[in-house]
Amino acid sequence: MNTNTNPSVTNESGPRPVVLPVIEEQLKVDTQLEETGRVTVSKRVHEREELVELPLTQQQVKVERVPINQYIDTPPAVRYEGETMIVPVVKEILVKRLVLVEEVRITKEEVQTTTHQPVVLRQEEIVITRSTGPEA
Repeated sequence: MNTNTNPSVTNESGPRPVVLPVIEEQLKVDTQLEETGRVTVSKRVHEREELVELPLTQQQVKVERVPINQYIDTPPAVRYEGETMIVPVVKEILVKRLVLVEEVRITKEEVQTTTHQPVVLRQEEIVITRSTGPEA
């Protein structure tokens, strides 16, 4: 038995060193895409009609005729008393004197009423459907 700790082979030219191969394992990790299922996303729109209460504002004109029947020398001008516009109405008579026949009083006023109007309201909903397997 050879107890020589120096591994070598002896041949005619002398001892020759023994070469031992050293093996190293390496790990290579790789990923691969694999389809496991599919998802379908769709959108639905739901409509509903509701009755809403809306305030409406409108202007109305109130016309009032006020008899005057008064003699005047010159035609009076249009004048205002607050929100009321006063338009004088005159006529000529044979004597060539002016008679203030009447005044027309025109007043604007705002009237607010409430009306009910149908209104369509829309609401979107997202639906997701999941299917499994690569064939889907």
